[in-house]
Amino acid sequence: MQLIRGLNGLGERQRGCVVTIGTFDGIHLGHQALLGCVAAHARRLGRPSMVLTFEPMPREYLAGDDCPARLTTFRERWQLFATFGVEVLWVLRFDASLRSLSGEGFARLLAEPLRAPVVVVGHDFRFGRHGEANAEQLCAAGHRLGFQTEVLPPVMLEGERVSSSAVRAALAAGQFGRATRLLGRPYTIRGRVIGGERLGRRLGFPTANLALQRRRSPLEGIFAVRVHGIGAAARPAVASLGRRPTVDGKTLLLEVHLFDFSADLYGRQLEVEFVAKLRDEAHFETLEALVAQMHRDAAAARTILEV
Repeated sequence: MQLIRGLNGLGERQRGCVVTIGTFDGIHLGHQALLGCVAAHARRLGRPSMVLTFEPMPREYLAGDDCPARLTTFRERWQLFATFGVEVLWVLRFDASLRSLSGEGFARLLAEPLRAPVVVVGHDFRFGRHGEANAEQLCAAGHRLGFQTEVLPPVMLEGERVSSSAVRAALAAGQFGRATRLLGRPYTIRGRVIGGERLGRRLGFPTANLALQRRRSPLEGIFAVRVHGIGAAARPAVASLGRRPTVDGKTLLLEVHLFDFSADLYGRQLEVEFVAKLRDEAHFETLEALVAQMHRDAAAARTILEV
């Protein structure tokens, strides 16, 4: 998959792509419907498929620290787009300049320089400054400017519209089965194993520590998980995702204790699949009390994962 950044990064080879547009946080079933539609048009026309997305996400730029937690980092979205067969990823920086672009100005980007033959968007797509234009207006602009627009209806699941907000709500409620159905796959977080203070090892629970490249996490607490990226099969584990209040931790960290495993994982890229929430993160008065609870958490996770 090709990565193109900024307006100046677009070259002659990328012109004429069939494109869909959005933030695609989570790449849930609704997003996958857009990607499938783009791929079908691309095959029909013999053109590459493209996703046009934004960094930072518009809500992050507009709301700052009050924005919703990301379901997926840029790297995670990149890997998922590749899985779904996207051929070109075009990333525009969402800043004051892009925010102030009119709806007509944005539509003209799709006609020139991109020269997209087909643009695929969702029913609730809005664009231009202050979201002034909608999918219907994009259709009209495409008719004037020379591209076809296909607007997809919402994807429904169990009477609810599939959305990133619905996935966040399911995760917050510990409804991992529902989150899996909305996403079309289990919810996971990916990260590289970094060095830590080795406190877990001293307490009898060595952990693989994954730094999270995100402002906020849609999850916090203690979980039964499966870890991918160590051999062919997923490995059962118990994980803590939070700021470690007992030891005055400040940085958001995902710590994973793999059952019956002791190899060095530093530098490895792992994917952690969340299966069940065991409890919220809590402060303990002593390390002894923390260790006792860690034993209970590990036992509960083993039961859930049938280890």
